[in-house]
Amino acid sequence: MNDTIAAIATPYGSGGIGVIRISGPKAFDIASKLFSKRKLRPEGCTNLESHKVYHGYVFNNKNTDIIDEVLLIPMKGPSSYTAEDVVEIQAHSGTIVLRTILDEILSHEARLSEPGEFTKRAFLNQRIDLTQAEAVADIINAKSASSLKFAASQNLGALKSQIRELREKLIHFLSLLEVNIDFPDDVEPFEPSRKEMELIDDVLEKCREYIKQHEDACFLKDGIRITICGAPNVGKSSLMNRLLEQDRAIVTAIPGTTRDPIEEGLNIDGIPFVIIDTAGIHQSDNLVEIIGIEKAKDHINASDLVLFMKEPGTLFTDKEFEKVVPLENQPGPKIIFVINKIDIGDSNLPELSEKYRHIPKIEISALFNKGIKELKQKIVTTSMAGLVDMEKSSVIPNLRHKKALEQTVESLISVKTGLAQTLEEEMLAIDIKNSIDSLGTITGETASLDILDTIFNNFCIGK
Repeated sequence: MNDTIAAIATPYGSGGIGVIRISGPKAFDIASKLFSKRKLRPEGCTNLESHKVYHGYVFNNKNTDIIDEVLLIPMKGPSSYTAEDVVEIQAHSGTIVLRTILDEILSHEARLSEPGEFTKRAFLNQRIDLTQAEAVADIINAKSASSLKFAASQNLGALKSQIRELREKLIHFLSLLEVNIDFPDDVEPFEPSRKEMELIDDVLEKCREYIKQHEDACFLKDGIRITICGAPNVGKSSLMNRLLEQDRAIVTAIPGTTRDPIEEGLNIDGIPFVIIDTAGIHQSDNLVEIIGIEKAKDHINASDLVLFMKEPGTLFTDKEFEKVVPLENQPGPKIIFVINKIDIGDSNLPELSEKYRHIPKIEISALFNKGIKELKQKIVTTSMAGLVDMEKSSVIPNLRHKKALEQTVESLISVKTGLAQTLEEEMLAIDIKNSIDSLGTITGETASLDILDTIFNNFCIGK
C-alpha cells in the first residue's frame, strides 16, 4: 500500500485516446518529472491543482524528447478512485506510445500494478465495499442493458446497504444473547420476544429472496442458453442465421451438414442469450455423426430453453422427444416447438400429443423470414416466465454472494431450532455469529485474504 503503482487502463491497440493511471504517494511527484505545459523539459510542475485538466507534453527524461502531447488530470486523495493521490494521463492510443510513457513512469520509483490493484486499493482504503468492487467488473463485462442496470445499482451501494441492514438486525439479536452470557446473575434467562423472533424470520426471508433472485437472474451475466435441435435438414442452421441476422452457420440441402455444435451470442429486447445450433438427431452408424449427436444431447441437457424443430408432413412421436421435453410441472429445460417450412404449402402440420399440449408451438419459415419476430417474442416470454420481477429487483447477487446467503440461511435455521429446543445462549450465539460473518463476507467486512485475491485477480491490470 505504500508503493506507487501504474498501468495502462485502456485496451491495447490503435485508437483515439489511451489512458495511463498512476496511484500512490509519489504519483504527483512522478507526474511533475515527466510533464510540462510547454514544449520544454519539465522542471518540476509542483503547482498542479487537484481535479483540473492540464494540456501539455510528456518527456523522455534521458534525451528530453517529447513522447506525446497529452491531457493530465491530477486527483488528490481521498477524493479519487483509490482514495490515494492519483494522476491520469490521456495520450494518443497506440501500443508503442502508451508502453513508452508507462516505461518512463516505471523508471521513477513506480511499479506495474497487479490485476485489479487499483480497485483493491479503493476497497482497502474503505472508499467502496466488496460488492461495489465486484460491480466494477460486472459493469465492464455487462452483456446487456439489464445486466448493466443491476451492476450499476450495485456499484452505487444498493446491495451493500441492504446486507448491512440485515447484519445490524442480527447484531442486535446477538447483543441480547451476550448480555445473558456475560451477566447471567443480573438478567432474566433469555426468552426472545415475538418481535425478536420476527427479526430472525425477516432476515431469513430476505436471504431466501436474494437466493431466488440469483437463481432466476444469473443468466444476466452468462446469457440464457438456447439449443436448437431436431432431425437432420429440418432448418436448424437456417433458423440460427435468421435469429442472429447473419450467416453464421453453413446451410445446404445436404442432411447432416452441421456436425459440431455452433455457439453464438444473441440479444433480444436487452436480454442476453447464447444460441447453439446442433447436429440433427437421428439413428446413424457413422462415427462422426454419432459423436455430433451425443454433443447435441449434452447441450440440450445443459440448456435453459430448447427450440425443438419439426416440418410439415411429419409426426410428433413421444419416443422421439421424451428425453428432451419434460412433462408438465417436471424439472428440465423449457421447450418451444417450432414448425418450420410452412411456406411449402403442406397443410399436414405436426400435432402434439395430449401430454405435451401445455408446451407452446409456433409456425415459421426460416427461408422467407416468416414468424421469426413472433418466435423471438415467444423466446423472451417463455424464458422469463416464472422468474422474479426484474423491474422490482434493485440488485442481483452473484454466485459468491449466493453461497454466503445459503450459509446464513443454514445458520439461522439452526438458531430457530435451538430456540425451539431452549438451547444454551452460548450455542445460539455461535450460530448467530456465523450468520453475521457469512453476511460480512459479501460486503468484505469478514472476507478472507483468499477471497479478496480470487476476486481482484480476475480484474484487468489497469482497473
